Amino acid sequence: MNRKPLILISNDDGYQAVGIRALVDMVRDMGEVVVCAPESARSGFSRAFSAEDPLRLRRRHNIGDVVVWSCSGTPVDCIKLAVSRLCGGRVPDLVLGGINHGDNSTVNCHYSGTMGVAIEGCLKGIPSVAFSNCDYDTEASQEHLRHYVRRVVQRVLTDGLPDGVCLNVNFPNRKQFEGIRACRMTRGQWVNEVVQERHPRGYDYYWMVGEYRNDEPDAPDTDQWAINHGYVAITPTTIDVTAYAMIDTLNNWNL
Repeated sequence: MNRKPLILISNDDGYQAVGIRALVDMVRDMGEVVVCAPESARSGFSRAFSAEDPLRLRRRHNIGDVVVWSCSGTPVDCIKLAVSRLCGGRVPDLVLGGINHGDNSTVNCHYSGTMGVAIEGCLKGIPSVAFSNCDYDTEASQEHLRHYVRRVVQRVLTDGLPDGVCLNVNFPNRKQFEGIRACRMTRGQWVNEVVQERHPRGYDYYWMVGEYRNDEPDAPDTDQWAINHGYVAITPTTIDVTAYAMIDTLNNWNL
């Protein structure tokens, strides 16, 4: 049977977010689309899943002719439940995360629930892509991303991805782009992350905030350089976290 590819879409901003609705509209003619997304925002949940709490699935209003489900859990829970219960026994041909409202380049990818979606798909052997827009305005239009999103999706549907590799795609906060660059992840870190306040009832409490510090701002092969210079950054991301160069060193330690 010549069936359309099955595309599973989720995010970490919630099923009602502008970004996911835009992504569905961009690709719904490219396959059979199923949406399962958190019932509310789950930013920063990375690859967390619900080991102790029961989960709920709820049918929501369609996006056009695309069926939308919400899940009470995390972005990873959404993918696990959708593959198990919502795909009619089929394994999706593609998993998409996003479009996220905010930057998921550099070390942000480790915290991102949007990347959690792509990595969970990748762990299941499904070609997976996470899309993020560095515009943090939750009501911002995503229409200017359409051409690039469709190009990436079509290429992955046609050529697939290597086992254990997913794509992290970040769009700079601008309306026109210089092009697309394949990049590595920038070395950097979050600093000044904790703000302490004093509650009127006499105890301290803390806000997690922080400032991102780019440790190699002039490296043109990095995702942050690409974004800062107006390029769409695509970072191929592996789920194998082994530091292979360290194996011989460890063996020589004679532990």
